[in-house]
Order: sequence, then C-alpha cells, then structure tokens
Amino acid sequence: MTALRLRRSARIILLDPAQRVLLFRFDIPGRDPFWCTPGGECDAGESFEQAARRELLEETGIAADCGAQIARTTPQFTTPEGEPVQADERYFLVRAGHDAVCIDGHTDLERRVMTRYRWFDPGELAAWPETVFPENLAAIIAAHQDA
Repeated sequence: MTALRLRRSARIILLDPAQRVLLFRFDIPGRDPFWCTPGGECDAGESFEQAARRELLEETGIAADCGAQIARTTPQFTTPEGEPVQADERYFLVRAGHDAVCIDGHTDLERRVMTRYRWFDPGELAAWPETVFPENLAAIIAAHQDA
C-alpha cells in the first residue's frame, strides 16, 4: 500500500465588513459541486503564512497580512487533478475592508473548476444544500469573532 502524498495548504477565512465569509464553488466533472475558502498548496520551501498571503492575493486580489494560524484540518481528498492526498490545511482569518474580489490571478485550472464565488452569512452554512469545506467553518468563525 502506497502512502498518500502530504499536501501542505494554506486556507483563508476571508470576512467582509458585514462578517460574511467568501467561498468559491468548485465544479469538477464527475463530482458533486462543493464550496471552500480561498487558498491552496504551499510552494516548495514556502511557509504556511507565506502561502496564505500569496494565495489570498492570487485568488481574491487582496494584499493583506494573514496573521496567525487559527485552525488546522487534516482531511484526505482527491485534488481536482485526480490525485488522492493527505492534506495538512492551516487556516488564517483575514478581515477585508470591502467585498470586492478580483479573480484575474486565477490559474487556468482555477478558472475551469472554481466556477463562481459568493459571500455567505455564517448562519447560511449549515443549511446550504451543497457541501462546504471545512465542514466546521461556521464554528471556526464563531470562535474567532472577536479576533
């Protein structure tokens, strides 16, 4: 049995002034759609903090300090490219001063699979009809409301 590759990722919980969280919808052929926070895999030699800042800018157009890690998950999943991985995902909370998003920095793959984005009120997440990752996102936000 082959061990899964460890995929180190930085994820950003981006809140707008109304305390809504930004999520991207992923539509991958042959899989159910799902929503998740901005972020992605760390480059070789890149810290989680460096990756969070880079991914935030690439995926949203927002340049900001991502602060300290506030949560961690270690799910197993299959990447959009079809590779099963063991993830080590670190979460960072960023409060944006606006709700403007620029997706000009998306890669070709992101343009294909990240089909839309939406600002969610955290109260909407539990009843949302499609899967949201991380599954405990509303609880993470609630635990850091005053951060």
